[in-house]
Amino acid sequence: MTVWSFPTRIVFGDGSIEQIGTEATNLGAKKALIVADPGVVDAGIVATVEKALAEANVESVVFSDISSNPLESELSAATEAYRAAEADLVVAVGGGSPLDIGKLVRLMATHPSPVAQYDDAIGGDAKITGEVPPMIAVPTTAGTGSEVGRSGVVTVEATNRKTVVFSPKLLADVAILDPVLTVTMPPKMTAATGFDALTHCIEAYCATGDHPMCDAIALEGIRLAVSALDKVVSDARDLNARGAMMKSAMMGAVAFQKGLGACHSLAHPLSAESHLHHGLANALCLPAVLDFNRSAVPGRIAAIAKLLGVRADDEETLAFECAGAVRALRRKVGLPQGLEAAGVEESALPKLAALAMEDVCHQLNPRPCTEEDMLALYKASM
Repeated sequence: MTVWSFPTRIVFGDGSIEQIGTEATNLGAKKALIVADPGVVDAGIVATVEKALAEANVESVVFSDISSNPLESELSAATEAYRAAEADLVVAVGGGSPLDIGKLVRLMATHPSPVAQYDDAIGGDAKITGEVPPMIAVPTTAGTGSEVGRSGVVTVEATNRKTVVFSPKLLADVAILDPVLTVTMPPKMTAATGFDALTHCIEAYCATGDHPMCDAIALEGIRLAVSALDKVVSDARDLNARGAMMKSAMMGAVAFQKGLGACHSLAHPLSAESHLHHGLANALCLPAVLDFNRSAVPGRIAAIAKLLGVRADDEETLAFECAGAVRALRRKVGLPQGLEAAGVEESALPKLAALAMEDVCHQLNPRPCTEEDMLALYKASM
């Protein structure tokens, strides 16, 4: 039996952030904890959210001590802030990090510690049984799609490993997708987060399992990302392209309820150990993974290649050229062309490969992976 669901309410459009007060009131909220990162506070976005909530008579308190790869200690502090404020709503504003912490605050405010026991890799979702407070997700990047995802990621301090907590209970009640909120992203961040969205769509489409809705959504997400990514990198104020990237990010996260793959297992240790932005780590590893998976799902990789603009008539050629098309797009949007250029040393690769094997994402990769495969993929990505 397979269960398919797409339940999040999504409010999309330029200026849609103005609706957040109404959405909070509809959820019965009286006081919100706004979870954000320092960047969106400095950009004035949190002030806009506070004002809109206040106009709807919803009080708010801000927690913004969150890093780009959130830590267990930051989650604990945010949870304490939620309790101290006696809040009844979480409003998460920013990129994947504050959105993930916002989801996990709801879990830790209503379930016992530590968060490591809820690790999806050890079946921790079975322990997520209680109700959680409502949440409104407000993404200011177009990459993770966390606003519609049912997972949260945090680095557990005991293992220094990115840990994925997965449960439908973590879904936001409302996602507000306002392209205007993404225009302050600098080009490099726009490119990295955009590649995150693209990788989600590609890996979901190639993952094992039967989910026809996810497959269709993933393909459209790839098309949108390919059509818009270079435009938003070159013109930050192209709101049509910004909107397309927000849609692609959202669709990628919806699609990866089907699963992800080896690229994400490679990327997670690069963030935890080498401190690479997650989207950049995906961008650097994706071509090698596409080549690795080509023998297992040539038809799917050929379909991706067509969307990337590869011109060929036969499946074998299309699939062969797919990785090169990804590298060309990566170069076009100004990202580094390998792990070495991003500061990763070859001596670190064996440890990274061992950590990649511990990551659950590769279990749904279309071609099974060994630790030796992971090491070879890192080397191919240098």
